[in-house]
Amino acid sequence: MAALADSGTTAPRQLQALQDAASARGVELSIYAVAKPNEIAAAIDAAKKADAAALNVLASPLLFAARQVIMERATALHRPAMYQWPEVAEQGGLLGYGPRLVLIYREILARQMVSLLRGIKPGDIPVEQPTKFELVINLKTAKALELTISPTLLARADEVIE
Repeated sequence: MAALADSGTTAPRQLQALQDAASARGVELSIYAVAKPNEIAAAIDAAKKADAAALNVLASPLLFAARQVIMERATALHRPAMYQWPEVAEQGGLLGYGPRLVLIYREILARQMVSLLRGIKPGDIPVEQPTKFELVINLKTAKALELTISPTLLARADEVIE
């Protein structure tokens, strides 16, 4: 398994925790850190060369902005990829699991902005985490990758794109 990480936003301790979790489950994980958009294709190529069976694209502004490049490269190399945002699967990625970006901005960040505008000190505003996570599976992409998605996984999905 390979993970594509943004070296500018993903802390080494987070990558170590990911590495430890994979090892505890008997999964060999290679992490490919990128800092610039022009490094992404080479990182995905390196993952394929290392014979990684799949790609986990970690959440970051850089990787979200480059999602089209990532989706196209992963599909061209016949590598299934999972993304941290359901919206990416709706745009052509294979799997997306996580909170919806629009909900984060519309609900959490909007609430925090209102608090700031009302004069509450930033340090007094509670940290909020998303509470709803969605699994979106794109069967069009699965077909392009010649993958069969198990009925069990399909049944767990919040949305299946046919």
